[in-house]
Amino acid sequence: MLSERLLSAVLRRAGDRSLRLQPYEERRLPAPVKGREYLLYAHIPFCTRLCPYCSFNRFLFRENCTVAYFKRLREEMRLVADQGFDCTAMYVGGGTPTVMVDELCETIDLAKQLFRIRNVSTETNPDHLVPGIVDPLVERVDRFSVGVQSFDDTLLKQMDRHDKYGSGEEIFERLQSVQGRFRSLNVDMIFNFPSQTEEMLRRDVELVLASGAQQATFYPLMASPVVEDALRRTVGRVSYGREHRYYRIIADALAGTFEPASAWTFSRVGGGMIDEYIVDYEDYVGIGSGAFSFLDGGLYVNTFSLGEYGRRIGAGLSGVTSWRAFGRGERMRYRFLMSLFKTSLDKAAFRRDFGVSIERGLPLEMAFMRVNGAFEVDDAERLTLSRRGRYLLVAMMRQFFIGVNHLRDQARSALPPDELKMFYGEGVCTAPT
Repeated sequence: MLSERLLSAVLRRAGDRSLRLQPYEERRLPAPVKGREYLLYAHIPFCTRLCPYCSFNRFLFRENCTVAYFKRLREEMRLVADQGFDCTAMYVGGGTPTVMVDELCETIDLAKQLFRIRNVSTETNPDHLVPGIVDPLVERVDRFSVGVQSFDDTLLKQMDRHDKYGSGEEIFERLQSVQGRFRSLNVDMIFNFPSQTEEMLRRDVELVLASGAQQATFYPLMASPVVEDALRRTVGRVSYGREHRYYRIIADALAGTFEPASAWTFSRVGGGMIDEYIVDYEDYVGIGSGAFSFLDGGLYVNTFSLGEYGRRIGAGLSGVTSWRAFGRGERMRYRFLMSLFKTSLDKAAFRRDFGVSIERGLPLEMAFMRVNGAFEVDDAERLTLSRRGRYLLVAMMRQFFIGVNHLRDQARSALPPDELKMFYGEGVCTAPT
């Protein structure tokens, strides 16, 4: 798709120019804006198996290190509360947040004591869909998101997930066992693996439909520099040439039963919730090693070092060690991207917040989208996406997240050698005391 290739190239160059981190010298995050609601993002960077395509901050699970880490995470949460942030939702990501369910429950319970939390989302893996882990979370979690990636055994073996998380059939049975227990059960899938055929993809979608999940998120495979070699060795070289065709297969197969909740998330008609923190909240506070905060036009990045994280929190400092301030034009583009990612943009709100119409503020972006038939509704009040537009947003978000992964690579470059080895599954975790 020519428009996608042009768009990806432009966004790649723009990301290389703008996503440069600077040292952060302050002791705390900037003060919250009075009256503004925030989402609290908590990062749990431990997994029992490291996936080759993942560039998030993650390390192999060790119990002593994980217990110490959760303790510091709750201390950082108290620092955020002491600053006066009004957090009304919580998203726990990883890594694997459910790697120690008792610690996770204690962390969620504290968040609900400190903030006016209305809903909680957490991620998990298929092998954790067992009573000992699920039961304590049912009354605490609203959206339970399971990282399935694929039901195809060949792909699961390529990803080194088959032995640890089970076969596609076993994963499907575990999903059905938790059906109806949470307000929303989300299934995370990945499409456009190099060896994935159309038949494999269609079967994945059929099993999602049959699983009983209220929501499904289909991420395009993303190759960031730090994991590119690992991806090539395991699943093959990533190409985006057929991405649009595969996206059409997904959208067509889900139509009628699911409806778009964002460009790549689909909810069952008449129900479900999205609650992806980058969509429902423009500003959010991140806690934990490798977490990001986005506050009033600034991106704040917590240290990726477990040792440094423990020392900073123990000294009463925030975990932030680097940041990036965005100018007005960059903030307009961010609003444009995130609003349309959720398939609709409020033109009046854009004009109110930036003092200019979207046509005046982003003339090139609007011209590109209009020429490519990206809008279904384009009137004085709002923009909504056509099906073609939804795919363009998939491509834009793919490049956006590759850019974010580049930020992670920058932050990770400061890791001491022993912790950098841990990112690749080598070495021994030291507790963040």
